[in-house]
Amino acid sequence: MRYAKASLFVILTVLLVYALNRPWGVVPAFGPLLSPFVGFWQNAETTEAADEELILKGTRAPVTVVFDDLAIPHVFAQNDRDAYFAQGYLTARDRLWQMEFQTHAAAGRVAEIVGDRALELDRYNRRLGMGFGAERSVKAMLTDPRSRESVEAYTAGVNAYISQLSPAQYPLEYKLLGYKPEPWQAIKCAYFLKYMSGVLALGADDLNMSNVLRRIGPAATADLFPDYPFREDPIIPVGTSWDFKPVAVPATPPNAFTSSEPLAMKWPDHDPAIGSNNWAVGPQKSATGYPILANDPHLSLSLPSIWYQMQLVTPTMNVYGATMPGAPGVIIGFNKQVAWGVTNVGADVLDFYQIRFRDASQREYWHDNRWKPVTRRIERIKVKGQADVIDTVLYTHHGPVMYMAGQKPFAKNVPVGYAARWIAHEESNDFLTYYLLDRAKNHADYREALRYYGAPAQNFVFADVARDIAISPNGRFPLKWKDQGKFLLDGTNPAHDWQGWIPAAHNPHVKNPPRGFVSSANQSSTDPTYPYYINWQFAPYERGVRINQRLARMQQATPDSLRQLQNDNMNVRAANALPVFLNYVQTQKLTGQQPKALAVLKAWRYTNDVSEIAPTIFTEWTRQCMDAVWNDNFPNNDSTTLRYPSFDRTLQLAEKDPSASWFDDVNTPARETINDVLTQSFRAAVDSLTRQHGPLGTSWQWGKHKATRISHLARLDALSALNVQIGGGNGIVNATTERTGPSWRMVVALGPKPRAYGVYPGGQSGNPGSPHYLNMLETWRTGQLNELLFLLSADEKHARIRRRVTIK
Repeated sequence: MRYAKASLFVILTVLLVYALNRPWGVVPAFGPLLSPFVGFWQNAETTEAADEELILKGTRAPVTVVFDDLAIPHVFAQNDRDAYFAQGYLTARDRLWQMEFQTHAAAGRVAEIVGDRALELDRYNRRLGMGFGAERSVKAMLTDPRSRESVEAYTAGVNAYISQLSPAQYPLEYKLLGYKPEPWQAIKCAYFLKYMSGVLALGADDLNMSNVLRRIGPAATADLFPDYPFREDPIIPVGTSWDFKPVAVPATPPNAFTSSEPLAMKWPDHDPAIGSNNWAVGPQKSATGYPILANDPHLSLSLPSIWYQMQLVTPTMNVYGATMPGAPGVIIGFNKQVAWGVTNVGADVLDFYQIRFRDASQREYWHDNRWKPVTRRIERIKVKGQADVIDTVLYTHHGPVMYMAGQKPFAKNVPVGYAARWIAHEESNDFLTYYLLDRAKNHADYREALRYYGAPAQNFVFADVARDIAISPNGRFPLKWKDQGKFLLDGTNPAHDWQGWIPAAHNPHVKNPPRGFVSSANQSSTDPTYPYYINWQFAPYERGVRINQRLARMQQATPDSLRQLQNDNMNVRAANALPVFLNYVQTQKLTGQQPKALAVLKAWRYTNDVSEIAPTIFTEWTRQCMDAVWNDNFPNNDSTTLRYPSFDRTLQLAEKDPSASWFDDVNTPARETINDVLTQSFRAAVDSLTRQHGPLGTSWQWGKHKATRISHLARLDALSALNVQIGGGNGIVNATTERTGPSWRMVVALGPKPRAYGVYPGGQSGNPGSPHYLNMLETWRTGQLNELLFLLSADEKHARIRRRVTIK
């Protein structure tokens, strides 16, 4: 009996070891993860670190890397190639899994990691043309000797790190998901750019607007969806003269804005909370007599952090700033002479063309009065635990036809039978812009660098030690007729094609404006006098006008003045709307918690601070109000999808036309007035919050209600920062929402030696077991900045220097 029991335990142990050390379908093997020798235990790090010497194949001369107290590397190389090699190596050491995962996503390769649950996501990204665009862009990168050297050296550095890894040293996420790193390739740098273009340049309302046009007609559509907002304070100041002779703009073709049948599809909306702020004050407003520049790009908040700080020093540059894991060079930063930052333009660079095929073979399509050949691109998608999936994507000269009749579109039902014309499909060498900015010395260098930039279009703000400031909404903009792409386009008509490009020298630009500052917050690029079409809609104006109001008043500015502005919580939308809305609320109809909530709103000073209750009430009220006003006329259902007019237009109706028929609910026999709509929506908002949080009290506070979440890229709560208590919100200068916000805050004071400050919500390391994974979060949450240690030499002494690494 004793031997039988022993045999049974041995058999069970063998089976358990076997089970834990093999994958089961998409479930990875847990044995290696739990092993004390190669598992997650090996990913723990300490703050103690000694000087180090690394022998790596690929450098031409010794490289010295100085690490400060925040684990930020300051790279001192004797040539540019070695600097980019070191950047690739160091970034991979801290962020390898992030780099690979993001490029895998762009390339449509997530299913080979997690199985068939990601198959449609992979199919979508491939059908969008991510790979097609990356292949064209990497060709451009490798053609220019400057970008070629930086990309190839960066790639070699990443691979130098990967090649020395043992399974015990794999980042934690590889162990959790059960796969291993693969060699880095230059095209992955291009994929990273396409990934960012997807984040910033995929917004399109063409489908929804075509349905709106069919439903309410051209006149009402033009009235409710105007091409310029009711209130605006554009990026290029009103009255700026255009220093160029415009080229001819294509004429609007006949019947350009028509729509016959409703379209049961919806393109994923661009998140209006993903924006950014930047500005620069000139010497006349600065306490030092030199410009000061600030930037805080708003993106989805994630861990590891989107950005990675680094200083790169060679005989041709000394640049510090935020880099992006997966790309060489500094993207937002400064050197001894200049500083720059970026915000998203929101240009209309994605259009959809209806394709007419000759027959069921789909070998030819009709365009310009003749049949043209279709190109077929074969996509092989690897799926973990299953056979490969072969997908065929049809390409026209417009771009890929993402879905055909009978194919089930991904997620939000993207167009069936339409080709996507997207700026990210174009050949471009955007790395060269940052290569030149990293070495720029003056405004002329800045303008030269912007000539090479394609997508996603960005508002590049600039300042230099020569006391110049400037801003330019910049990118490669299609030359279109007005509103081309506001609605779906006819893929058979050559007049609907993109008609070339706006000359780069004609992109909007202003230098040293009389008001003494430049700024952007994703609002309209220009006033209506600009001769070209960039888009018909931009981000709401509230952030932009608040920034400009404060900068106009600002005198003797310091870096701390600009830091405080980055953390401004003033709710301009509420300041404009509440005096109007409150007049229409029928107080005699309020019950329960509703009178108390109304009193809170009336006493509010319009700040979205953490402990305030009024922002919670106002935000829910405006949501309920927009539904109450517009859902009856613009419903979203299985048969058709539409969009609402903007809040700006809704407020304009309340101010200027309160008796408008739009306030009536067409689904009820009674005729509702604006008083009815605002009263009913206010009651619904308060009742909804009561159900969610209980009676009005501290549980309604804005920080608790908003509950900002910084999620791990793999959506692992254990590796995320949850319920971060911070103010701000959508449309606030401090644009921190539930899932988005300032991904990097930077302030640079130029002068004989630049003084700079910055922070992002996370840390340098992508390893959850590192003390540098979340060590900057509290500084970011409280609105503070870390001083950025700008070293002039590798031998410089400073109390914040912690260790040195020599790469040979």
